[in-house]
Amino acid sequence: MIASAEHMVARETPQILIVEDDEAMREFLCQAISRSGYYVEAVPDGAEALRRVEESHFDLLLTDIRMPGLDGLELARQARRRYPGLNVLLVTAYVQDALGATDLDGTGIQVLSKPFNLNELIRRVETFLPQ
Repeated sequence: MIASAEHMVARETPQILIVEDDEAMREFLCQAISRSGYYVEAVPDGAEALRRVEESHFDLLLTDIRMPGLDGLELARQARRRYPGLNVLLVTAYVQDALGATDLDGTGIQVLSKPFNLNELIRRVETFLPQ
């Protein structure tokens, strides 16, 4: 698990859980988002993410869709069933995944297609969690 250096910040700091099975991408996302003033934790798979969501409060779940085991779509469904107010940003490189994500009803869920630039990522995070 990766946590940003801002680990001891006050609770007012928005908290983001990143779920990405690719280690390099996971570290990139953590660094980029934590530099924007958010508290970030990251895990490599959906099962671990679901455990973390049950243990702690997060304002945003940022997850890859295609992962081994519990994929991002199912993770989003299960997490939102338990915590309906949880915002979710699904990330994918596959168009068919993005289309499948439209089956998720309700607000607070968006899809970001890879490749994306850093500014677009931060802009999307800020739509959920304005600073």
